Amino acid sequence: MLIVISPAKRLDWTPREAAMTRPEFLTRANSLARTMRGRTLTELRGLMDLSEDLARLNRDRYRDYVDDPAPGALRPAALAFAGDTYQGLEAGSLDADELDRAQERLRILSGLYGVLRPLDGIQPYRLEMGTRLRTRRGRSLYDYWRDLPAKALKAQARAVGTDTLLNCASQEYFGAVDTDALGLAVITPTFLEERNGRTSVVSFHAKRARGAMARFVITRRIA
Repeated sequence: MLIVISPAKRLDWTPREAAMTRPEFLTRANSLARTMRGRTLTELRGLMDLSEDLARLNRDRYRDYVDDPAPGALRPAALAFAGDTYQGLEAGSLDADELDRAQERLRILSGLYGVLRPLDGIQPYRLEMGTRLRTRRGRSLYDYWRDLPAKALKAQARAVGTDTLLNCASQEYFGAVDTDALGLAVITPTFLEERNGRTSVVSFHAKRARGAMARFVITRRIA
């Protein structure tokens, strides 16, 4: 089974002792970063619906982004993202064998990087997949990535010998996966809570549950 999750807005840039790998679509990520670098503070605020402080932070991130950074400027993706899903995943507590399996079986969909493995080195950024960023490939990041995420996931599923994808990503991010090009059976769990006899999705708990499910599949070595 192959698993996909979403990234997180919140980052943890604590130094990590981990051998990092190179993102598959780094050249395309670098191109997107240059596009973002050309946006003014006002444009960033409107594009990503940010406060002035957050817009300034991300303007500075893209200003400092470089195509070939020193290792010290990078963090492994699964340890750099720090949102609710990653609290459920607890990647920092995986042992060496589990981390190797995560590297094979777990993928993170990303607005900037397209598709990431847990140990892929990333620079600090914020760029939601739903952002309507105009590029030469279209009017949004969905246009920019087209069928590339699906083809990458299909190739990795073939490499690990599975025809099933466990979708623990949000609708926003899984919307970047062309399911026709993917050609895999997709399982999308829904996490509900019951309160006073009624069931509903509680976003905070659902996100954490997605990470916990990904961890369960990795650590229990579910095929």
